[in-house]
Amino acid sequence: MLPARVTATMADTIYSAFGLRLRTNLPLTTLLPVSTESAYDVEVWLNSVPPWLEDLPKADETIWHISLERNEHGEPWLKIWKIYSGAYLRFAYDDGTQFILDRAGSKIWATWLAPMTLDDAATYLLGPVLGVVLRLRGFVTLHASAVSIGRSAIAFLGPEGAGKSTTAAALARRGYAVLSDDIVAVREVDENLLIQPAYPQLKLWPKSVEALYGKEENLPAFSANYDKRYLDLRNDGYSFQEEPLPLRAVYVLGARSDDAASPVIQSLPAHAGLLALIGNAYVTLSLDKQMRAREFDVLGRIAAGVPLRQLTPHSEAAYLSKLCEVILEDCQQVIRA
Repeated sequence: MLPARVTATMADTIYSAFGLRLRTNLPLTTLLPVSTESAYDVEVWLNSVPPWLEDLPKADETIWHISLERNEHGEPWLKIWKIYSGAYLRFAYDDGTQFILDRAGSKIWATWLAPMTLDDAATYLLGPVLGVVLRLRGFVTLHASAVSIGRSAIAFLGPEGAGKSTTAAALARRGYAVLSDDIVAVREVDENLLIQPAYPQLKLWPKSVEALYGKEENLPAFSANYDKRYLDLRNDGYSFQEEPLPLRAVYVLGARSDDAASPVIQSLPAHAGLLALIGNAYVTLSLDKQMRAREFDVLGRIAAGVPLRQLTPHSEAAYLSKLCEVILEDCQQVIRA
């Protein structure tokens, strides 16, 4: 038995993120607002739970996923339950933050416990939670950052700590518009693979802030409970790409090197590039067989039709300027080709 439809008053603000329109009951100043007359895709209820949750029978909730990552107490970082035979999912993080979303990816509820804040909850919302929503709605997502160069999107692919955001920020300092950070959402439109704009912010670890801006304190903290700093792309000298752009190149960030020749870029064979794309898909746990088949189809077409490059950065931050120059020179060749 499914719960009854929940009705309540939402805020008038509608935001854009990853090609979706989000209607929220509390302001999310990180996101770009759009016209309140716009149609919306997802309702987000912040600091709220669906009324039917209190009466949920235990039999209608089953554990679905337990993360391998553990906190200092040995507890899982994340647990996910299926509710009402999978019609809803419940995410419970180890800090007490919880999300419930429907299988259609059209409704999200979020709650958190002190000392966590709305900004902290937004970190989860705009990361793994929306990552799942995007997958449920048919997007293919990559663990990557994307920048606009010559009206084309280039993506920097790699695991946590590979330097995706740092590379995007270094190019942003040179005046190139950023499309997305951490999650790159790919949407197929008329057989074109378009990268969707996320929101005008880059999150950077303190070491990256020091490398780019001299001192950690030169960028504001995201929250008191979060180590990263953030770069607001609405500030003077920076720009955010608000329209989708076609994907024209993918740079796979490898291990940093002390070699004086670094940074260097090499072409990746299609089969190696496909393995890199598959290995850096974002949030695969929500996939069923049809979604997985679609993902492989899209990633296969990226590997076959988009230049794939292996990028080896230098281990020293002083080489960031050279890294940008190498990327831009390579982009001129691959995009023009």
